[in-house]
Amino acid sequence: MSATASAAVTFRIDPAHSSVEFVVRHMVISRVRGRFAGVRGSIAIPDGSDVPVAVDVTIDAASIDTREEQRDAHLRSGDFLDVTKFPLLTFRSNEINGTPDSFSMKGDLTLHGVKRTLSLRSRLDGRTRDPWGNDRVAFSAEAQLDRRDFGMIWNQTLEAGGVLVGPQVMIEITVQATRGPDESFS
Repeated sequence: MSATASAAVTFRIDPAHSSVEFVVRHMVISRVRGRFAGVRGSIAIPDGSDVPVAVDVTIDAASIDTREEQRDAHLRSGDFLDVTKFPLLTFRSNEINGTPDSFSMKGDLTLHGVKRTLSLRSRLDGRTRDPWGNDRVAFSAEAQLDRRDFGMIWNQTLEAGGVLVGPQVMIEITVQATRGPDESFS
């Protein structure tokens, strides 16, 4: 952790109020949306700032949910996430620049056992103190990746042309993180 990050306040991601969702083209003509329920991690924010200096996220790969159990089972299989071999997806930031309204966050995404740099367009959604004395902060982020870059190449060619599953994956993230009234600086 850098000197700036070590002087920052650490907020814990609240999984009950956070979502990591994705959108993928299906059969060329439509889009399928899914999400990961098992999200945890931390966000380090310098006192007096609304732009993080460090973000560390871990996602349970088996928590994938597209509201279709048969498809979810296929996505958990070796054709895609291979959750038995690669149970976690991780993101660790290494560069964050900009203002609270618009900052870029670059970091290492490890997915399906492959580590690649991912750039996210991010923004602060707000800060507040909840009725129990916890400080809360919320952020949104978006990114796009090509699943083939992470070794997920399974597909089927369609008789009418195109493929069953598009290669581009849009990622949409909303995160709420907390720091309790008795928690010290990290």
